[in-house]
Amino acid sequence: MKLARVALIAAAFVAAVAVCSSSAATGEANGQGRTALRIEIDGAIGPASAMQFEEALAVAAERNAEVFILQMNTPGGLVTSMREIIADILASPVPVIGYVAPAGGHAASAGTYILYASHVAAMAPGTNLGAATPIEMGGPMPSFPGDDKNNGPEAGKDPKNPPAGNAMIAKATNDAVALIRSLAELRGRNADWGEKAVREAASLSASAALQENVIDFVARDTTELLQLADGRTVEIAGRKKVLATKRLPVETLEPGWLIRLLAVITDPNIAVILMLIGVYGLVFEFTSPGAVAPGVIGTICLLLGLYALNLLPISYAGLALMLLGIIFLVVEVFNPTVVLGLGGVAAFLLGAAMLLRIEGPGFEMSWAVIGTAAILTLGLALLTGSYLWAARKNVPRVGAQAMQGLPAKVLDWQGSEGHVLARGERWRAKADEPIAVGDSVEVADVRGLVLTIRRRNVRSDGARQ
Repeated sequence: MKLARVALIAAAFVAAVAVCSSSAATGEANGQGRTALRIEIDGAIGPASAMQFEEALAVAAERNAEVFILQMNTPGGLVTSMREIIADILASPVPVIGYVAPAGGHAASAGTYILYASHVAAMAPGTNLGAATPIEMGGPMPSFPGDDKNNGPEAGKDPKNPPAGNAMIAKATNDAVALIRSLAELRGRNADWGEKAVREAASLSASAALQENVIDFVARDTTELLQLADGRTVEIAGRKKVLATKRLPVETLEPGWLIRLLAVITDPNIAVILMLIGVYGLVFEFTSPGAVAPGVIGTICLLLGLYALNLLPISYAGLALMLLGIIFLVVEVFNPTVVLGLGGVAAFLLGAAMLLRIEGPGFEMSWAVIGTAAILTLGLALLTGSYLWAARKNVPRVGAQAMQGLPAKVLDWQGSEGHVLARGERWRAKADEPIAVGDSVEVADVRGLVLTIRRRNVRSDGARQ
């Protein structure tokens, strides 16, 4: 009986394991037990976007997600951040689906490159992509003698042969063309239109992008996106993989507080304002020791501003000029000269103009912000300087200076010398004019411990003449 009971329990255990395994296999075949992770990038692509994408992709790889959906609605952004995202996509062990949504959104400039790099590219109806021309920095370069053939009326009409004066722009454009063509060849997409988007800033609607073989399909929502992606073959780390995405549950990964903070402070205008608050907070702390609050707030703001600028492609010469301008304005506060104030404003504005080496949509210096900051800084310096100057002129007299003009009472007098009572004290005194006991006198000067006095003329109404 015992053997029969043991055998029955073992058979039940084996049957239970078989049922569980069968259920798990059935669930996997139906798309259950697996998931699709998604993030949304809504706005300019910058350091915060690159960090958000990297962290979310790491979570997807750790959880062995079936696919990773990158939903975009972006005007573009920084080239450095775009290249970081592309590098992460190319090295990803999880298939990445680039999806331009919602309706009315777009994937311009950097977004177009990222869509080309994605394993699967899709767009929602009513969206567009393109306009991937690199932004020109600093205007055209000057031409040189002998370059007339490239600077005549026909110059610049051939996008593949830009004027010699635009050598730097041509270099950036050719580099961008090489990047988008390499991505197109890797994913089997339209390389010629990609080059056109870079050289001519061409754009396409969702339906036109499908016809031009720029994207794989048009999907109204995430559910349709996964249905259309199901069964497609993609290449991951050198091996082919067939996507099984039908009826997959979708989980959206929200950015953490650090990424949200970075999205705010990596705006170069915000970073500059944080630096100004930091510098003047420290100045106020040094001039009023013990206030604490200005020093704490100033230190935090200064560190945040420097950290944000460190993440951006900045020119350190421009940053040095801005800091020099702020130093000049601080010196102007304590030693008003006007020259230092004007020089500080000029250095601050020049540094702001040079600060960013590469600009992108959402990462431009606003002259309204910079001009306002410079004017407010100069105004604060002049206002503080005027108060200090007035305080210097009204410094209370001490010592011998404080005795001048004080009334005195003649106690005794003989010839040109005697003693007087001033400030309740007996002083030795002398005078250059005849003095008698009882005369109304005042202190004219102090030499050591001897007062020089003079007659004090008083009108009949008691007022001093």
